[in-house]
Parts: sequence; structure tokens; C-alpha cells
Amino acid sequence: MKVRETARRQYIQIVDAAAAQLQTLRTPGEGWLSTLRKALGMSGAQVAARAGVSRAAVYQAERNECDGAITIAQMHKLAEAMGGRFVYAVIPDTGRVEDMIQAQARRVAKDLVLGASAHMALEQQSLPREQTAQRIDELTDELARDMPPGFWHAG
Repeated sequence: MKVRETARRQYIQIVDAAAAQLQTLRTPGEGWLSTLRKALGMSGAQVAARAGVSRAAVYQAERNECDGAITIAQMHKLAEAMGGRFVYAVIPDTGRVEDMIQAQARRVAKDLVLGASAHMALEQQSLPREQTAQRIDELTDELARDMPPGFWHAG
């Protein structure tokens, strides 16, 4: 196995492990900052004093978090002011990294095979449905394994 492939496998393990741990985690409706602050029984003024910001800045940060407009630095600062820590992750929406790669490979394979089949049909040379499906499966495996340039451009 090449060094590059070994490194990619390690990245996959990291992402898949995080995804498995966070599978059921959902952001509370009020956001994490507000939820932790209220769970601790802290007022906005108390968090503000500990963070060295105004009370208005705390409430604005809580609103910004819900709107997706808060910065990572703000999340860190306010989490630490409450005695917590801010963590984030980017994980597959569903399943594992390999599932994402396999799904993309199937999309690309279908596009390629069905595109070629359409041209062949014009010349009355199209493959039977079973052979087309088999070719899509074979090409899917090949694309998932090799991930050629342009692999992620489609779909």
C-alpha cells in the first residue's frame, strides 16, 4: 500500500470514529451556548464578566450561534468562560466515508455507462439491461478504488 493510501485510510478512520460518536448528537434549538449557560444556572451578565465582554455581546453571540453567524473564536471564548470547551467536527451526513465514496462512484459509473449506452442505442448497439447493470457495478468498484481525477466533479 502506498504512503498516500495509508494516510487516506488513517483520515477515514478518524472521520468514521467521529461520525460514530456523533451519530445521534443534535444541536439544541437554543444553541449550545445558551443551553450550557442555562444548565449551569449562569446569567448572561455572569458569562460576560468571566469572558471580559458585555452582557449584550453574550446574548448576541447566542443569537449568532442559532443563525450560523458566530465565529469559532467566539464559541471557544464563551465556552471557556463557562468552564466548558468548544468542539466541532465535519462528518458524513449519513454513514461512513466509504459509503460516500461508493455512492459517488455509482453516480459517476451510471452517468458514464448510461451515456455510452445512449450513444450505442443510436447505432442499435446498446447492451442488454443485465449487462448494463453489471458494467455499472464493475465500473463503480473501479472508480471507488482508483478515484481518478474529476471523480468528485460530478454529482
